Amino acid sequence: MTRSFGTVITAMATPFTSDDQVNYSEAIRLAKYLVNTGTTAIVLAGTTGESPTLTHDEEFRLFREIKAAVGNRVPIIAGTGSNCTRTAIESTVEAESIGVDGVLQVVPYYNRPSQEGLYQHFKAVAAATRLPIILYNIPGRTGRNMEPETAARLAQISNIIGIKEAAGSIEQVKSIRAATPPDFLIYSGDDGLTLDFMQEGACGVVSVASHLAGSAIANMIDSFAHGDSKKARTIESGLKELFEILFITTNPTPLKAALEMIGFSMGKPRLPLVEATDDERIRIEAVLKKMGLLQTVPF
Repeated sequence: MTRSFGTVITAMATPFTSDDQVNYSEAIRLAKYLVNTGTTAIVLAGTTGESPTLTHDEEFRLFREIKAAVGNRVPIIAGTGSNCTRTAIESTVEAESIGVDGVLQVVPYYNRPSQEGLYQHFKAVAAATRLPIILYNIPGRTGRNMEPETAARLAQISNIIGIKEAAGSIEQVKSIRAATPPDFLIYSGDDGLTLDFMQEGACGVVSVASHLAGSAIANMIDSFAHGDSKKARTIESGLKELFEILFITTNPTPLKAALEMIGFSMGKPRLPLVEATDDERIRIEAVLKKMGLLQTVPF
């Protein structure tokens, strides 16, 4: 069972055309750029990839296209989670047949299952696939927090190998680390908490900001992992404004605006998300300019 997803997993944005179709050629271009700038694995059809508004057919084609384009260079992780266990299983089985390297499974949203319901849901998905599974806990979007005790139970299942923890709680990460085997991977789901989570035993980040500063984030994590916390914190301090500006409104709206500014054709977010306002664009551009990130990408 592979656990080699590295330390900087990018939750990739999904480009759209002017008529609101998935722009697969631009998605490939973006994926190649990410691989060349510090990304160690790519998540497709996650929150940042606008999974709630992608059809299953669009997701499956995206998995195929990106796996074919860069899958020989970095692992491809498919977002196949759902609030319907049967749907999550079906999507995961299809993603496995496509040849992805792992799947990201979000806590079921809206129906707010109990902790036992969460356990049974993920257990059923794990039983249906040989792929490694990373759990995804983001109570701000799902309405349900997966407790550390539940994560610990799930960590006993051989192909549930880690968790993307986005509850924003250092104490929760500390509890998960204490209750799970040392090789159970904990990833920060928040760029700005990466080092704080690593201090409690996390191994890296599932990142949004790595679209724009992947090499710096990789350097930050590597420095911390090798004991140079002063250097790591200095890099973190220099990235703080970027981490903040990418969440001035709902993700991935600011990210898509920023990627447009450096030369990618991202299209509008799909409704019900909307484009960044003129004021938001001005603020985003100012941060990118200040950080020297406005250069057009050469890929």
